[in-house]
Amino acid sequence: MRSCKMPSGAMMPVLGLGTWRMGESPRRRAEELDALKHGLDLGYPMIDTAEMYGDGGAEEIVGEALAGRAVRPFIVSKVYPHNASRAGTIAACERSLKRMRIDRIDLYLLHWRGGARIEETFEAFRRLRTAGKIGDFGVSNFDLGDMEDAARLDQGLNASNQVLYCLSRRGPEYDLLPWMRERSIPLMAYSPLDQGGLLRTAALKKFADEIGCTPAQLAIAWLLAQPGVVTIPKSSSRDRVKENLGALEVTLSPQILAGLDRAFPPPRGKQPLEML
Repeated sequence: MRSCKMPSGAMMPVLGLGTWRMGESPRRRAEELDALKHGLDLGYPMIDTAEMYGDGGAEEIVGEALAGRAVRPFIVSKVYPHNASRAGTIAACERSLKRMRIDRIDLYLLHWRGGARIEETFEAFRRLRTAGKIGDFGVSNFDLGDMEDAARLDQGLNASNQVLYCLSRRGPEYDLLPWMRERSIPLMAYSPLDQGGLLRTAALKKFADEIGCTPAQLAIAWLLAQPGVVTIPKSSSRDRVKENLGALEVTLSPQILAGLDRAFPPPRGKQPLEML
């Protein structure tokens, strides 16, 4: 599995398992847990979650999936903005650790900007890092202006920024992604299939057929072909989890990349950062 180096020097895998909307329904819990376990069995080296997902339910499922494993994947979680005061961030982290039954989160993110001042949040992050409760810290849903503010506060040591980025939502390419690349800050792309909407596009299916892969694999492979980008597709289906992993084997020719640019044009100007 390829990795991206964060400003701290730590390595983050380029592909992981997402858990957004897991833990929301008791009826789906067994299926969601099975999908996560299957993904770890297949070799996925990273899981992304958050205290927001299922109001802690997703983190509990992650904890169940990790139980008894000799090798633990890279764990990413996030703190709610309304919990992100100095004391609140530390308390939220402790709750997340307890739900996942682990003693350290590898990458801890502020889920979006709002609520407490980011100076307070970052101070709490540094305390958690010193205490060994987290490895690195970063942000999520930050646009360029937010990232510039965050970089000034922590001397450029932001580990990552998780944003909505995929073939059908390429706004970050205009200013945010170049800025992050200059500073070797990986971009974590969530919703790489645009909540499944990309899979229904004729252009993506056409190119996937030419390559001999599935549309989902092509959409994920396109992200993995972007320097400094990692992604975290979520699925509660064992088959889809296995299918998504196959994106690592997809090679995109310059002709295919150019065709995708024509079908899904890159931005020609600054766009507001999109969120789901």
